Amino acid sequence: MSTLTGKNIVVIGGSRGVGRHIVEAALGSGARVLAVARHEQPLHQLSQECPGVEVLALDASDEHAPAKVFGVVRPDILVLCAGAFPPVAPLHELSWQAFAVNWEADVKMAFHFCKAALSLPLPASSAVIVIASGAAIGGSPISGGYAGAKRTQLFITNYSQKESDRLGLGVRFMSLAPRIMPDTELGKYAIAGYSHYLGIPETDFIQGMGPAPSADSVANAVIELTTNPDSLKGNAFIVSGAGLEAIP
Repeated sequence: MSTLTGKNIVVIGGSRGVGRHIVEAALGSGARVLAVARHEQPLHQLSQECPGVEVLALDASDEHAPAKVFGVVRPDILVLCAGAFPPVAPLHELSWQAFAVNWEADVKMAFHFCKAALSLPLPASSAVIVIASGAAIGGSPISGGYAGAKRTQLFITNYSQKESDRLGLGVRFMSLAPRIMPDTELGKYAIAGYSHYLGIPETDFIQGMGPAPSADSVANAVIELTTNPDSLKGNAFIVSGAGLEAIP
């Protein structure tokens, strides 16, 4: 029997990048999957290429987005993987609007969906997984407020777990902080930006990163955490080329 047979999984940001890999991994594990993203065309392409996936187009940062999503399916596993591309420039070259882009997208999404998961609440034994970034641990000096926004996603996840425990809801909240993934569009964008900023070839920057995770390794981490919830303790994890490890 497939590991996620009978489970409902919602992937916010499921039309591309890591989100798409999570959709494919969940489908392969037997789950019913709803992929949510802002634009209809990538979702249509996803539905053509991944038979069985359900799709929904909406802006995940909108405060009414959780009600619309949960009106379609009440998830056993909710994965929050959407977000805006950050700027690639040092602080003094940014406007406030550019600096705050990930606060207005990534943080709002995490806030609204985690709040809804607690308020409904989602069923006991359900899981909410927020895909943050390794930048939340190490910083990111040329991407405006990105690192701070991703760190705040870790805070929101931790606060939500504490409230779930305090209220006896039985909902588990987790966050993953992947290092730069060279096989994703966002990873290539970051590598190009940092290489230009440092004045070195992209190959040198990649070599200096050490073993890097892939989009597949992040998707596999999501499946591992949802099918073997006691395999790792904690609620925040780094995903690197060495695998999955808890953040102290």
